[in-house]
Amino acid sequence: MAASRLDGAVALVTGGSSGIGAATARRLARHGATVFLSGRDADRLAALAAELGGTAVPGDLTEAGAAEELTQRVLTTAGRIDVLVNNAGLGWAGPLDEITGPEISQLTTVNLLSPMLLTRAVLPGMLQRGRGHLGFVSSIAGRLGVRDEAVYAATKAGLDVFAGSLRQETAGTGVTVTVLVPGVVDTQFFTRRNRPYQRSRPGPVTADRAAAALVAAMLGGRDEVYVPRWLRLPVAVRGTLPGTYRRLAGRLG
Repeated sequence: MAASRLDGAVALVTGGSSGIGAATARRLARHGATVFLSGRDADRLAALAAELGGTAVPGDLTEAGAAEELTQRVLTTAGRIDVLVNNAGLGWAGPLDEITGPEISQLTTVNLLSPMLLTRAVLPGMLQRGRGHLGFVSSIAGRLGVRDEAVYAATKAGLDVFAGSLRQETAGTGVTVTVLVPGVVDTQFFTRRNRPYQRSRPGPVTADRAAAALVAAMLGGRDEVYVPRWLRLPVAVRGTLPGTYRRLAGRLG
């Protein structure tokens, strides 16, 4: 896939200081994009921006008005946004009665509301120019539901449905909508939530593997990509044999 496909494009990646976001930013830069990096870790953002010749735009998407402010800052600087990767996300694991109301609000704001607001802000320009790429980092939890991750799974399911509906809305306009559906990715995500990943399977994949799949799918105009690919199987079982899937999920979580 030639780097010239994104030469001159302006890309905004949220959650860009580490993990999938940082790896995606590196790959977009290799394809010729000018990358703007958003996240809460200003030092890491600055270091990565210097590495890529991009721009760090620190900010906290849990704060009111942060999504609108972020897009306005990038649009004021660059004039447009051709690629938006909605990657920023928060996790939480445990019984529902242990998560607090403020924590539910934070997860919902970062994982679902902010991508909606960011997308709404950049979409008119993409439609006017007749081209653009919208990428969404979802989760297998949003496709299947996972024990002790009810709120997190719900936010990712909502993100999935939002992206799918938006894809229908933008069909034929030159704007592509791509969803990455990863399983377990070896990032700081699990250390930042209140419970580490403790399952033996599925094993973690690298952030770069997930980012490579996302960028290739976006540039190829694909609707979605699973990492690893075998995760399509439980989703297919759930859709075709829901009773069997529920019995298996009851045993395996």
